[in-house]
Amino acid sequence: MPVPSRHILHQGPVLAALGRTAFFAMRQRLRGAPRASGAPLTPGREVYRSRPPLPRKLIDDYVEHVGGNPGAYRDEVPPHLFPQWCMPALARTLEGLPYPLLGAVNGGCRVRVQGRIPDKEPLEVRARLQDIDANERRAVLHQHLTTGARSRPDALAIDFYTIVPLSQRGAKKPSGTDAGSKAETSPEKDRPRVPEQAREIKRTQRHKDAGLAFAKLTGDFNPIHWLAPYARASGFSNVIQHGFASLALCWEAVTERLLGGDVHAMETFDVKLSRPLVLPREVGIYVLGNAMFVGDAPGELAYLTGSFTARGVS
Repeated sequence: MPVPSRHILHQGPVLAALGRTAFFAMRQRLRGAPRASGAPLTPGREVYRSRPPLPRKLIDDYVEHVGGNPGAYRDEVPPHLFPQWCMPALARTLEGLPYPLLGAVNGGCRVRVQGRIPDKEPLEVRARLQDIDANERRAVLHQHLTTGARSRPDALAIDFYTIVPLSQRGAKKPSGTDAGSKAETSPEKDRPRVPEQAREIKRTQRHKDAGLAFAKLTGDFNPIHWLAPYARASGFSNVIQHGFASLALCWEAVTERLLGGDVHAMETFDVKLSRPLVLPREVGIYVLGNAMFVGDAPGELAYLTGSFTARGVS
């Protein structure tokens, strides 16, 4: 089902944050990144943001887009929609760092569910840069945030990992990408694969316009996900799926197939984005115990790897 373009009207804060980040990153590239006299002090300052409740129609269309049941989230916001309102705060925690952020890639995240998020309350976020793991090749920026509705502002505790290449030898091939471009330059034997013994729990067809639909729902209009010429200029044959779209698809598949459709059963969800998923493509979602994978077939390279824990599931 096509996603209505009117949802873009509710993406102002995310679009503003993307524009601000792109402006400072481009200015940094033109001027050259400042040389660091030492590692930036961490933890960094806390950034607080609040926004009005999301429209119910946007929430329902989002849930349907990622394969879920909108009725299961009546009066609630699904936890995996957090990028829609958290990205502006996360972007602010990285401002001023002495790294070439235009080449930053999404390395993955860990979500701990601590409560429910009512859909009629303002959404609050508190974020900070937690620590930095840097060497001559790359910097891994660890950001931590808590978020939720006003009555339960700590409903989610999330750790993000952003990877910034610092040298040509360790750089990701395309710049400014999502979904773990590091795999493009890693030896194939070292890349994660879907285990041969993994079980497919769902098969999904991702169409060429899936990136644009996800952008309308979340505000993440990075052109590599919806503008084919830009994606090709970045080294891909076509647009690539948002990493957070892959996360949401896995979350809903696990909920439906393994948790009996109980949207309140998930406790933790931990993912790493291992290679870009070029659209259009049909992929499978696989599990092996509490581990999960997105890939074409068992034994093939994985686009996403991760694990989950849930109430009542050992």
